[in-house]
Amino acid sequence: MIHRPPAPNSANGQKIQRAASAALFAALVLVALWVVREFIPAVAWASVLAIVLWPAYRAVERHRWFQRRTTVIATVLTLAIALLVVLPITVTAIQAGGEAHDLFVWFHAAQENGVPVPEFVAHLPVGSHQVADWWQANLAQPLKTSSAMKSLHGDAVVEFGRHFGVRAARASMTFAFMLVTLFVIFQAGPRFSGTLVRGAQRAFGADGADLLARMAAAVRATVTGLVVVGLGEGVLLGAAYLVTGVPHAALLGTVTAVAAMLPFCAPVVFGLAALWLLVQGSVVAAIGLAVWGCVVVFVAEHFVRPVLIGNSTRLPFLLVLFGILGGATTFGLIGIFIGPALMTVLMVLWANWAE
Repeated sequence: MIHRPPAPNSANGQKIQRAASAALFAALVLVALWVVREFIPAVAWASVLAIVLWPAYRAVERHRWFQRRTTVIATVLTLAIALLVVLPITVTAIQAGGEAHDLFVWFHAAQENGVPVPEFVAHLPVGSHQVADWWQANLAQPLKTSSAMKSLHGDAVVEFGRHFGVRAARASMTFAFMLVTLFVIFQAGPRFSGTLVRGAQRAFGADGADLLARMAAAVRATVTGLVVVGLGEGVLLGAAYLVTGVPHAALLGTVTAVAAMLPFCAPVVFGLAALWLLVQGSVVAAIGLAVWGCVVVFVAEHFVRPVLIGNSTRLPFLLVLFGILGGATTFGLIGIFIGPALMTVLMVLWANWAE
């Protein structure tokens, strides 16, 4: 008996065709992602910003002056994002440039004469003699001959500068491509959002649109929680800088607010400020600033931020916390927003399966 292939219109043949089409589509998608892998971070950041700004986009679009003017709206919103990022960096660079001369003078004096042992070392409750002896042997002598500074030779400094320059150039290119992608998303406007909704419905059924909306809400709530909590930490720690006598308290508070929007970055800023106070001999002020900073960051990161995000996304506290920390660990900075969105998808799928 001769085996004949199934007729093209048979049910078996249609299943084979659909499976082959799905496999080909998946292979093409993987190849395309591999080709554009260098641009994925820019697209991811643009997507996050588009989700966050989408309510503002729709509100502006409904105004009679901006109806059917998607290019104008996209230009305005993209320029606003660019200025929001560039202006703080520019102001910080100008402030740092103003302090560069004093820093250069201090470093030159340290190279020639060393750094005297601070007064607070003698008042340490334990280990004061050991710290003083190490300081005398390594830092109190001219730094250009100190054994502790031998690793900072010219080649190491040049190599560090080269790596820093490469990273800065890469970050600038990612930011530029992110702005271009964001402009294209906004210019597409409702047509793009409609395509996403139809694709979600086709992939996940009737609940696809709801799933997409909840993912967008998770990303939007995460950004809101990060920004609100970051600004709150910046205000509280900025006031602490002012009370304890840290110079440039307003600028340092702004830097702290930006750092607080990222997990575990605020302690670096107030820790350096506390260390500066300690070196200046203000032991009580340094300890007070460090303790106050730890309390503020602990409450904000473990209670306020997860509650803000969880209330908006209807996620449990633990899932929000795992989403933020696990996403940041797995995907880097962009994972802060991806993590809660994935937790939202998990909760929706679990709820649908459990029904």
